[in-house]
Formats: sequence, structure tokens, C-alpha cells
Amino acid sequence: MTHVILAETTASVSELKKNPMGTVAAGDGFPVAILNRNEPAFYCVPAKAYEALMDKLEDMELNAIADARMRDGKATVRVTLDEL
Repeated sequence: MTHVILAETTASVSELKKNPMGTVAAGDGFPVAILNRNEPAFYCVPAKAYEALMDKLEDMELNAIADARMRDGKATVRVTLDEL
């Protein structure tokens, strides 16, 4: 069976157990796919990459809320930053 691996770097669970920080560092700031019997089991994501991902998801959610409010038919109210 084939599997999609969504990372350029892979490591086995055994490699991760031997040297966790070295495994994370091998990804050069990007996720590392951790394989169990040559199948992706999970992704090891560095803290900075995870924080960036969470920020992006929050921005997308807030954008969706703003878009929904723009479509509700109510008139928009313009304000300046000083008024806030």
C-alpha cells in the first residue's frame, strides 16, 4: 500500500527514540515525518513552525467570521484606529 508523506525529511520511530532533538533538527525548521514500519505514523513539527501554523489558522478563522458578517446585509461602519 502506498502512503503520501507530507514532509521532505523522514525518520523512524527508533531514530526518534535514540535522538529526539537531532531528529527535529534534521528537518531544518520543517516537519519530519516519523515512520512506523515504513508508514507515516505522525509528524514531528518544530515549535516555531507549529506557532506559525496556529497563527495562520487563527487568521483564516477570523477572516471567515469577517466575511460572514460582511454578507449579513447590515451596513458597514467605518472607523479609524484612533476611534477604537
